[in-house]
Amino acid sequence: MATTWGDRVGGGQTKGAVNQVSGTSGIHSFAEEEKLAFVDWINGCLKTDPHLGHVLPIANEGESLFTSVHDGLILCKLINDAIPGTIDERAINLSGLNVFKIHENQNLAINSAASIGCSTVNIGSDDLMEGTHHIVLGLIWQIIKIGLLSKIDLLHHPELYRLLEEGETLEDLMKLSPEQILLRWVNYHLRESGSNKRIENFSGDIKDSEAYTILLDQIAPASRGVDTQALNIGDLDQRAELVLENADKLDCRKFLRPRDITMGHPKLNLAFVANLFNMWPGLEPIEEEVVIEIIEETREEKTFRNWMNSLGVNPFVSNLYGDLIDGMVLLQLFDKIQPGIVDWDNKVNIPPFRKIGANMKMIENCNYAVELGHQLGFSLVGIDGKNIYDEDKVLVLGLVWQMMRAYTLSILEKMGGGQRITDPEIIEWANGKCSGAGKSSSVRNFKDSVIKTVTPIADLVDSIQPGTIDYGLLGGDLLEDASYVISSGRKIGGVIFALPEDIVEGKDKMIMTIYAALMAVDLGHA
Repeated sequence: MATTWGDRVGGGQTKGAVNQVSGTSGIHSFAEEEKLAFVDWINGCLKTDPHLGHVLPIANEGESLFTSVHDGLILCKLINDAIPGTIDERAINLSGLNVFKIHENQNLAINSAASIGCSTVNIGSDDLMEGTHHIVLGLIWQIIKIGLLSKIDLLHHPELYRLLEEGETLEDLMKLSPEQILLRWVNYHLRESGSNKRIENFSGDIKDSEAYTILLDQIAPASRGVDTQALNIGDLDQRAELVLENADKLDCRKFLRPRDITMGHPKLNLAFVANLFNMWPGLEPIEEEVVIEIIEETREEKTFRNWMNSLGVNPFVSNLYGDLIDGMVLLQLFDKIQPGIVDWDNKVNIPPFRKIGANMKMIENCNYAVELGHQLGFSLVGIDGKNIYDEDKVLVLGLVWQMMRAYTLSILEKMGGGQRITDPEIIEWANGKCSGAGKSSSVRNFKDSVIKTVTPIADLVDSIQPGTIDYGLLGGDLLEDASYVISSGRKIGGVIFALPEDIVEGKDKMIMTIYAALMAVDLGHA
């Protein structure tokens, strides 16, 4: 039997209080400390929401967290807290909740989570309605993490340039993942304090609380009364408690209990540090004479990254170009487009690579990715593995778009019995669907300017699931209309990555993915 990438990737078990539960797919475990941390975070960030009074505050004990997500409202609200504006809340079913409307809310939550880069592979609305422990906790963690890390970059914090090391450029800094930036941020403050302490991870290196004690003292205003008395305590549990008492003085006692520090819980310590940075970065602003040119990630780049991450690629893609240079993410995606196409055993160089010759191993993987693109009929004139390794933006974007398109169409082909689907056939289906529902909307192709009015897509959504669109909400600002229609499309089951701007600006490539996603919903109903 051919080896898959999933066979090669395993996950470690975090030590701590672990509960085991039996389900239809076997026994799964979850860490009690994660549940407690997430309950505290949700209660804090959503406490003023007017629609959640029936479930908040969530109790720490028992099954409260898992039953609270049943109607989908908490997950939808948590997504918007993480990445504001992801869900148009007019599309959420808030009242008269029956099984059908709750399913729609869960569809909206799952598909919106995918659109911000959460891996939603094997997550269904029933899993969330039933409060399946490991799935609920896994999805909540992804949403929280994406929100915490979303602004840890030079665009939101130009003062991060102070973390540059000797010989580095801003481009080097921009290639670092948020986790790497946070490690460097902690070490910067440790160095500024005069300490020789340094950390390389958020697990073993923070167990003794020394780094946290110094970090909090460095970033805290003098008026907050933070001190380093914890360093005088030998008992690590007591020292960890003093750390958290200092964090409380900064309104940052989140995610951790003393044991989570002394046990080195990597997820929760990452969340704790990210929240600290977001509230108290402690970096001097840029001087006026310092000129920093920051290249902002484009909507297209972000959409491609989110699509990749939604499919569960490993590692998580933080930088569209830098994270593709070893070919591994691309090869995983080809395996999603056509399962079994990648010969993992004989043609892929599996990392980690030895320092000498590593670049050649990476380029070989990238060349293999280009070869697979040719096998699938991609137009790849003038591109080879070296272009991917060198981060040639134009050529990489061209390849990645064709991969996203091929994946989208592969879903339609599977649902349509293996028959290849063309763009004109999608258009013909859409027009027929609207006509059959008594709608007047009709489009010639994905470049048709009428699509910019949002009405054709609104009509298509309502034709697939009558009553979904409240037409009284349309007719105002086009971006707001597009936002509502995209959320409505996700609510009926559409895995839509496009943004409202893509519709209003007539971005035909992304518009095509909207229509294909909605066609997949309709085929699923057939």
